[in-house]
Amino acid sequence: MNDANPDFFDYHELPDQPGWYSWNLRDKTRFNAVVMGEMIVRTEGARCRLRMFPERRHTNLQEMIHGATTLSLIDISLFAAMHTLTSGNAGPAVTLELSTQFIGAGKVDEPLDAVVEVIRETRRMLFLRGEVVQGAHLVAAFSGLVRKAG
Repeated sequence: MNDANPDFFDYHELPDQPGWYSWNLRDKTRFNAVVMGEMIVRTEGARCRLRMFPERRHTNLQEMIHGATTLSLIDISLFAAMHTLTSGNAGPAVTLELSTQFIGAGKVDEPLDAVVEVIRETRRMLFLRGEVVQGAHLVAAFSGLVRKAG
């Protein structure tokens, strides 16, 4: 695994959840912390699983996970995958493209996971795809393109 820049990330193994790591920004005033809340990450073979814990603030008027919350989780998962699956520096990288298909509604009472894999890596780009799931329930499918820093 790549060592996260200590100026950006609070990335450490969670002693009470073996195999899971904190995936949070040190600056708690930034979007990830203020909007998304605490997130955790782990690798599963060639995949990265980023988990968030939905709250009422993440819902729409139908009491389901808001699409913007799902999109935010997806975007953040691209960088979590970059960090855990490659040698890329996730801090200064940028999303160039994100395509998402919403398939089912997410519920507020269980963790929401983005499961991501790297399709191709070049010197400057990272091509990824994945799914957002709650257990066996498929919420969304996505693909993304990230430009590496440097």
